[in-house]
Amino acid sequence: MARTDGRKPTDLRELSIVYERLDRVDGAAKFGFGETKSLASVSGPIEVRANLELPSQATLDIHIRPLASISGTDSKALSTTLKGILSPALLLSHHPRTLVQIVGQALCGTGSGSGMGSVGRGWNASLVASVVNASSAALVNASSVPMRGVVCAVAVGRIPSESGLELVLDPSEAEISRLSGGGCFAFLFSAVLPSGTRDAPSGSLLWTNYTTNTPFDEAELKRARELAEGGAREVWKTLKESVGTMDASHATTVRKTKAEPEVMEENASYAEDSDDAKMEI
Repeated sequence: MARTDGRKPTDLRELSIVYERLDRVDGAAKFGFGETKSLASVSGPIEVRANLELPSQATLDIHIRPLASISGTDSKALSTTLKGILSPALLLSHHPRTLVQIVGQALCGTGSGSGMGSVGRGWNASLVASVVNASSAALVNASSVPMRGVVCAVAVGRIPSESGLELVLDPSEAEISRLSGGGCFAFLFSAVLPSGTRDAPSGSLLWTNYTTNTPFDEAELKRARELAEGGAREVWKTLKESVGTMDASHATTVRKTKAEPEVMEENASYAEDSDDAKMEI
């Protein structure tokens, strides 16, 4: 089956991570699957209002903003979901009676309407995955909140084909109209998990919203999970490589898709008005 951009079913789009220098936050990062991009910032631990204070751990407060308009029901629901996904990765008990605040912002969505703030349009699975990964990168950038692992997410789509149904990794917005199902998978990668090591951590599935418009069986869900875990591990590798660029202004870590050769290049200067200046690794 030919995908709209020529990728194989197991290929991710180009991954990009930019560590932003935003004012009045402790860490910020932009994450992208191709043109599907999100920005996240982390503040904390900081002083918390009395009505939100927890005596035994920090309060985790997450706000998700669409590309346009104000946050609606879809954005608020995603904020709640993201809180459940990230909480297992954070050691909030180390900073009781404080606040850790994460703000996520969609940077795309014009193609599908997802991320535009339109009620009922929802956020497509790839955009949800980019918000999760941007939040994880921002937490790594802040380094002010202890973490037991890193959460990485990817989307899996289900596309009808001549041989039946085929699962594809990281569907683009151009492919959304062809999907008969799919969802986002979020994994926690940590060396403290069973069989995990510092170089090749184990992955544990934290959350998925995989669903289809026709019945599916356990075998299909298993295949989707395995496909997603392989993609999420590529995200983790890219995030690991990106740590070396955090001190470089506007540096971007980029991992090519499998269909393209990887190159190593250093770029010392970037145009101030460009969001896509890249250091390729």
